[in-house]
Amino acid sequence: MDKYQLLKQYFGYDSFREGQEYLIDSILEGRDVLGIMPTGAGKSICYQLPALLMREAGAEDSGEMSEDAPCGHGADEKPGKMRKGAVTLVISPLISLMKDQVEGLNQAGIHAAYLNSSLTPGQYRKALFLAKEGRYPIIYVAPERLVASEFLDFAQNANIAMVAVDEAHCVSQWGQDFRPGYLKIINFIDTLPVRPVVAAFTATATKEVKEDIIDLLALQNPAMITTGFDRKNLYFGVQSVKDRYGAVKNYLECHPGDAGIIYCLTRKNVEEVCERLAGEGFPVTRYHAGLSDEERKGNQEDFIYDKKPVMVATNAFGMGIDKSNVRFVLHFGMPKNLESYYQEAGRAGRDGQPAECILLYSGKDVTTNQFFIENNQDNQELDAGLRQLVMERDRERLRKMTFYCFTNECLRDYILRYFGEYRENYCGNCSNCLSQFENTDVTEIAKSLVGCVESCRQRYGINVILDTVHGANTAKIRSYRMDENPFYGGCAKVPSPRLRQVLNHLLIHHYLAMTDDEYAVVKLTEKSEDILRGGEAVVMKLAKEQPHPAKGESRKSGRKKISYGASGTGSGSGELSPAQEALFERLRTLRTEIARGEKVPPYIIFSDRTLVHMCMLKPGTKAEMLKVSGVGEYKYEKYGERFLDCIRKSGSVEA
Repeated sequence: MDKYQLLKQYFGYDSFREGQEYLIDSILEGRDVLGIMPTGAGKSICYQLPALLMREAGAEDSGEMSEDAPCGHGADEKPGKMRKGAVTLVISPLISLMKDQVEGLNQAGIHAAYLNSSLTPGQYRKALFLAKEGRYPIIYVAPERLVASEFLDFAQNANIAMVAVDEAHCVSQWGQDFRPGYLKIINFIDTLPVRPVVAAFTATATKEVKEDIIDLLALQNPAMITTGFDRKNLYFGVQSVKDRYGAVKNYLECHPGDAGIIYCLTRKNVEEVCERLAGEGFPVTRYHAGLSDEERKGNQEDFIYDKKPVMVATNAFGMGIDKSNVRFVLHFGMPKNLESYYQEAGRAGRDGQPAECILLYSGKDVTTNQFFIENNQDNQELDAGLRQLVMERDRERLRKMTFYCFTNECLRDYILRYFGEYRENYCGNCSNCLSQFENTDVTEIAKSLVGCVESCRQRYGINVILDTVHGANTAKIRSYRMDENPFYGGCAKVPSPRLRQVLNHLLIHHYLAMTDDEYAVVKLTEKSEDILRGGEAVVMKLAKEQPHPAKGESRKSGRKKISYGASGTGSGSGELSPAQEALFERLRTLRTEIARGEKVPPYIIFSDRTLVHMCMLKPGTKAEMLKVSGVGEYKYEKYGERFLDCIRKSGSVEA
């Protein structure tokens, strides 16, 4: 079979998404690759499909090498050359990620296994025995397992054609999920008799992280592609509300039955929010590092299997969770950097369907995150100088995350610019782009703020500057003698939130700056002179006052828009009609019944996108069903007739 036939048979797609074919062809040519592709872009197919092709090609050409050769090839062979019994190792950071991927492959008719600490000694030995027997073309393994003697013995005698490194940003100290075990990967590769192709994949990588991946994994002349960080199906919003719990409760009331994640900064927040929501009848569960392994596992499964579709969690939850039907991610507090936020928000809408990512911000979040940064225990192995450098970078990241919460520019554009991608400052699918703004001259306020910083000789932080120009009569202001500052009370009539908005605007646009230390101080910049003595006008986009939605009123009315396409790329879009929506619910109920019977997550059977496409096409035969995005031969044989029967029984449903 060629790559297109395998893509349809096992994965149910007729064509590749952006970047996939280039990376697959490069791997098959024996080249290392680095793929930076957003969540939901199909990174896993980029190494799963070549693994099958390598295996198949080797099996067809078994005469190429003697089976007695220790690794199935000679020392002069080109790395990655297709050969008999070829195995692909996928290095993955979390047990949940491996389990999810292996379940998905097995459901598609592909033999795969994982080797990690979740297996009992007996299960591990059996899996390793079957691996040695050549049962699996794809084996998932935790990075820490690479140094185990039993695994090393297997690896030395296996035909390892490719090592795929998933979540490759974990190799970098500058990444948000640094994993020391990832540093052992290159040592493991160096122990193999012949170097395999090394394929690295991640969804988020700044310039520094990208360079680290290439360097620390020793990628050789890699074929690289960045398909872009944009997730067009995600709506981004920031809300500064006094009652965050009330906002969360209202959101859940407006989205009954939807699966989603509510991220909290602390375990205490998780406990409080989960307890209150459960007490009011919402189907929620919780996850944080303070729970027992057994409870975390049980709660995670309740979420994945849609028994309790709303998860309240700290950032300990989510990495590697491939649940495709998450319709929203709410942040009950601001994360400490944009990498973390985008990764956590990106757990919504993995099926390509519309989803919402809303951050509920409070000024206290900055203090909480500063505490986390100052008390970070993850970098104790570093020397003092490097530890200080990491801390300074973390503070700078926190500032940029804070600016995200205050900017009046396009939120999507702000995120993309952070990752080095520049587009138009309008997306039409974020809270700022959908708000009505008016240009407001804030020059006089800006002069007071910058003048206050200059006259106090750049000695104080944000709160002191704001309190001074607002004319606050506090003990701190008096002790610093800031009540004698020439700008004291100069903006007494300006509301405090507006003053903070203007100051953040000045910081974002480099009219002012902040120092990189624990007690951040506001400093002047070269551009400060443009305001003080250059006569430059400062104009901001400020939101017009809008009437607040009534309790229970959603941001959108009616059913969310859907995306569909024969190739699974979302080549069409629209809204389900009431009749199609009724069919969708019937198909979803059938999917849940099958999933419970087979003890797998519902989205493993078919994704929401696939069910939506069934509603649009309304197939009546096998040939028509195979045109549905996500339906391949293997899954049709298992489930196709049951879904066709459901559609036939809904014959009154209009296409």
